[in-house]
Order: sequence, then C-alpha cells, then structure tokens
Amino acid sequence: MNRDKSHGDEHAGRTIPTRPAAFTFGLGSTSKIRDLHLNRLAMVYVRQSTPQQVLENRESRERQYALAQFAQRLGWSAERVVVIDEDQGQSGKTATERSGFQRLMMEVSLNHVGVVLGLELSRLSRSNKDWHQLVDVCGIFNTLLCDQDAVYDPLDSNDRLLLGMRGAMSEYELVTLRNRLLLGSRNKAGRGELFLHVPVGYFKTSSGEIIQEPDEQARGMVRLVFDKFEELGSAYAVFRYFIVNQIQFGFRPQGAARHGALEWRAPSPNRILGILRHPIYAGAYAYGIHKPGNKNPVTGRREGGKWFMPLEEIPVLLRDRLPAYISWDQYLANQQRLKQNRALRDTRGTPKHGAALLQGLVVCGKCGHRMSTRYKSRQRPAYFCNEYWRSALQECCGRITAQALDDLVVRELLRALEPAALELSLRAIENVEQERQRLHDQWRQKLERVQYEVSRAERHYHAVDPENRLVARTLEANWEAALKKQRELEEEHHRFLVKLPATLSVADRERIQTLSQSVPSLWNAAGTTATDRKQIIRCLVEHVAVATDQATELSDVTIVWKGGLTTEHRVARPVGRYEQLKDYQRLTERLKELHGQGMQRGPIAAQLNAEGFVPPRRCGGFSELGVGALMRELGLVGEYFCDDLLQKHEWRIPDLAHELGVIPQKIHYWIKQGWIHSRRTPTGKHLIVWADKDETRRLKRLAKVKQSWLRERHPDLIIPKRRPAR
Repeated sequence: MNRDKSHGDEHAGRTIPTRPAAFTFGLGSTSKIRDLHLNRLAMVYVRQSTPQQVLENRESRERQYALAQFAQRLGWSAERVVVIDEDQGQSGKTATERSGFQRLMMEVSLNHVGVVLGLELSRLSRSNKDWHQLVDVCGIFNTLLCDQDAVYDPLDSNDRLLLGMRGAMSEYELVTLRNRLLLGSRNKAGRGELFLHVPVGYFKTSSGEIIQEPDEQARGMVRLVFDKFEELGSAYAVFRYFIVNQIQFGFRPQGAARHGALEWRAPSPNRILGILRHPIYAGAYAYGIHKPGNKNPVTGRREGGKWFMPLEEIPVLLRDRLPAYISWDQYLANQQRLKQNRALRDTRGTPKHGAALLQGLVVCGKCGHRMSTRYKSRQRPAYFCNEYWRSALQECCGRITAQALDDLVVRELLRALEPAALELSLRAIENVEQERQRLHDQWRQKLERVQYEVSRAERHYHAVDPENRLVARTLEANWEAALKKQRELEEEHHRFLVKLPATLSVADRERIQTLSQSVPSLWNAAGTTATDRKQIIRCLVEHVAVATDQATELSDVTIVWKGGLTTEHRVARPVGRYEQLKDYQRLTERLKELHGQGMQRGPIAAQLNAEGFVPPRRCGGFSELGVGALMRELGLVGEYFCDDLLQKHEWRIPDLAHELGVIPQKIHYWIKQGWIHSRRTPTGKHLIVWADKDETRRLKRLAKVKQSWLRERHPDLIIPKRRPAR
C-alpha cells in the first residue's frame, strides 16, 4: 500500500497529454487512471461486423486503430499497448465465434490489463450477457474501460450504472437494426422484388430484372430435367441419366471473381431435386422457402431447419410473376409424385430391384392400409399387413405370397396390352428416335460452344501486338488449349456417333416392331429387369386391394386400373395346413377311397396330381412323402406303422440300421444268414427284428468286421443270442 501511494505521489503532478477532438472526456475521467493501471497493458479492441464493412468503412477502421496512439497519450508506453483485431468481419451478437474477445477476457482475468479501449461499447459486445461478464471481470481485477466518451471504472457506482445502461442500449440497438432490416426485406419480398440470388436456369440483369437463362444450352438443360422426370418418375433416375450421358449444367457463380460467368459442372442429386421442388420454375415468386433453424451452442450444429417448406407454410408465394419453364399444374403434379416416391407408410415409393413386382401398390382389403413387402427369403417374397402391430388389432389381416399375386396382375396386364401391340411398337420407335435426337442436339451445342471458344482465343491472339511477347505467349497458350479441347471433343463425338447413330437402321426398326408386337416375349426377355416391369405396371395399375381369408387359401383381389376401372378376381395362395384348403374334405375322401383300393403312396400321389389336387404350399404337386404324411394324419397307416406292433426290444429295420450306422440291406442279409432274430408281421408283408442291449453291441461289432473274416476269425459274432420266450 505504501509503495502504491508513493507511486501515486510521484505521478501526482504528471500532465495528461492533450486528447484529439474526437475524445472529449468529462471531469474526473482521467483522474481514474493510476499507476496501478499504467503498469499493466492497454488493450485496444478493433472489430467491424461484416466483411463488407471491413472493406468499405475505412474511416471507422482508422479511428479504431488510432486508439493505440491515444493510449500512449494517456500514459502507456508503445510496447505496453496491444491491439486485438482478430474479430474483423465478426458480429458482436455473441462471443462464441470471436477468438479476439475471448483472448481479451483471458488477459483481463490474468490481471494483465489496465485499460480496455474501444471506439464504442457496441464494438466490444452487443450481448448483455457477454457485456456484463466483461464488466464483472474488469471490476474484479480493477481494469478500466474506455470509449470515445469517457473512462469508466467498474468499481464506481455511477460508472457501473452508466455501463449497464450503455450495454442495454447497445443490445437494443442491435435488435432494432435487425428488425428494421428484416421488415424492410420482408416488405420488398411481399412485392415480389427481393432477389438475393437466382437458381440455375435464371439470370438477373443489371437493372434487377429476372429472365430465363440467355444461353440456349444451359436453358435446355433445365427443360431436360422436367422432361426426363416426367418420363422416368424419379429425381435420382434423372441424375443417373445426366451422369451416364455426360450432360452438365450451366452455373453462374454468385459473389465470386467470375460473377455471372457461365461454368459447366456435373449435376448432383440435390441439385436435381432442388430444381424439381423450387416454385420459381413454375413462374411463382417464393420468399422463405428454406427455414434456416437455430445453432445449438452445445453441438455447434444447426437444428430445426428445413430445406423446402410446404407450399402452405411459405410466407410469400406469388404466382405468375416470373418466366416459367413448366405450368403450375405440372409443378403440383411433380410435388405429388416426389411425395409418393418417398418410402413412407402411406406412399408407394420408387420401384426397387427386388423380385416383388407390386411393391408399394398392394393395399389391405380389410383395414385399407398399404401392405409392406418382406423378403424373408430371396426366392419367395411376400406382401403382409403391418397394421396388426401398429394399431393393436384383434387379429392379423394376413399375408400373401408375392408370386401368386404378381402372376395374376401380370396375366391381366398382358391381356390389356395385347390389342395395343402395334401402337406400342410405333410409340417405341418414336421415343427411341426422340431420345437420340435429344442427345445429338446436346452434342451439337457442345461443339458449337467449343468452336466459339477457339474463335475467341484466336481473335484475342491476333489482336495483340506481335512484339509484345509477354502477352502473346499467354494468348497463344490459351489458343492451343482451346484447340486441344476442341480436338478431344470431336474425337469423343465421333465415338458417340459410332455407338449411337442419329437415326435408327432398318434392322433396328424391324427388331423393335417384332419385340413390341409380342408383348409377352418382351415382358419375359432377359434384358427386361424387375424395375422395368414395375414401371410398366405403375403406368396402368393404380393399386391392388387384397383381402385374405385365414380359413382358406383363397384371397379376393381387386385391381384398380388407371382411369378408375376395377376388376374383381380370386387367387389361391400358399398356406401352411391342409385344413386351410377349400377342397380339404373332398381331398380326404378321395385319399381314403384310393387307400381302400389298396394303392400305394406313389400311385396315390400321381392320381391326386392328375385329378388337379394341390398341396397347401402349392410348390409342385403331391409327392410320395407328402401323401404318406397326410395318410398318417388321417390314420390311414399300415400295420408296419401301428404303435402296438413292436414288442420289447423289437425294431423296425430302418430304425435299427440307423442305430447301427449301416444300410437296411445289410440287416436283410443278416436275417437271411440267420445272424439275427426276426419275425414277420401278421400279414406277412414286413419283417421285425429283435435286439436287446447285448445284441445291439454284438451287431455293432459285426458291422465293423469284414464279411470274409467272420466265419474263420470271429465265429462268435455270427451266433445270435438266444431270445427269451414271448
């Protein structure tokens, strides 16, 4: 304390240098600066809110940097003045992204700072939270605050009150400015005149007018997106078409060094989807189609945002304000199709590569909900209703094998397409030629553009003074690069012509007509994929309603065709039990009749198949094993399978063979040789053998010895044990 006082006395007569006119402090302001503060650092904080202000508001920047000289006039030496200008172009709304402000807080909390200088308090912070935190830390470590009006001591009650009011006014000013700008932009948007940037396919003139892309090729790319989406029905399918055919978009960069210059880039799936969803392509002005969301201070990610808002939630939507590529009705149809392409509970989704042809089209005839497709095994997909698990229904609506339903729909579809075979062949030829013409037009535009670039490079080269070799060499290199690009493009175009001529040959036309006139052959052709078949089905079928009956194998099917026509059908599906078959009673009566005639299982199976009977799972016809299993269920078994036929230690020959690990024929041989006890059933048709534990052990040893060695080396193994009297 004494040392501080002595220092204060030593500097009591010090004269404070004259201050610039911009800094006129009130009485007592400079008296707050003591040796305690002069022995520490003077930190000058420089900040401007946006990069545009950094470039254009030069006077404000110079005034802030001048605070370093002003700190020297207040008594700090030049080496003790630190300028923090890391936060140029950063908003003062928050301190999260401002490393300079955080560095300032750290230096103050380390008791290194005597005064913090800023042009005005809003430069330090426009947030009350950050501002009061700075004031509290400065009060704890006895650090002064200085702006263009005065020097403030956070420990002084009047200064602390004034600092709090200035901070509140700074934050209020930020909110006021933001609201003023936001309301102004919304008012301009309400008139349909606010354009921050325009999407691909549009161009903003110097007068602010929005027109379609002046470049013919770039404009054609946007139209191609809508044409191919109407044909293919999927945004990703359109993207793949562009990539496979090496078609690029014409972009005009925004805010770059090449602002407004046309650049060609490959499209992305999001770009294709954005073109399909943006209302501007239907001639509508839309403001607020994107919801930015809020930044989570913990994770640093934006949450709650949305890429494209629903039409009813867009703040400003004005129709017929801009030149359109498509009509409004077509735009709405595209949005509905995009919604149906999503794999949701109540939407059809896009055709996948699976074997089930009616994926997304099958509707439950009981609850009315869309049925899901399950691939429990790759070969036997099925359609099933999930509503039992979702809504806790009393019983499951049911399921049906995909093949049974697909075969019915395909049969009806081919029958409907058969009369239009000739028209389909002509339409196919027309579509192929139209597609080829479109691709050749793209190549023509590419060649025309590269020819223009070569001509321009040549004109620039000839326009320069030949003696100015510094410029001539550069222009000559540009001309050579353009010529090289032209040569590569022409070679690639030649390869394209060889692969895909401009017109169809006579052989190609005849082949298309032949295939189109035989619709079933075209449907079953090896080159026709499951996705192709699904797309054909969706062109004609709206949905298929299926009502399954758990008691029988029959299901009622209603096909709803495009245009509203409906047809009723009944299809038999595979089931798990014989009791679910509708002709189960007739099947059992016929089986008993054939068994009563003395027929064996093989002939019975052949007879049932000939008479049209089908097993529950409908995988082929009846087999001998299947007939045997059904006969055992019905009690139609011979004496060989009766439970009371076997006595103690008696075996059926197959069972004993399995126990010993030999084939049944070997046991028959042992019986013939008398090496094992046996007896015949009452009818004399079958043999029963006897073997207790000792005999079973003997027979196992017998099975391991060569037959030629038995009588000479192991005669004891061929003598059976004496069987007790029955």
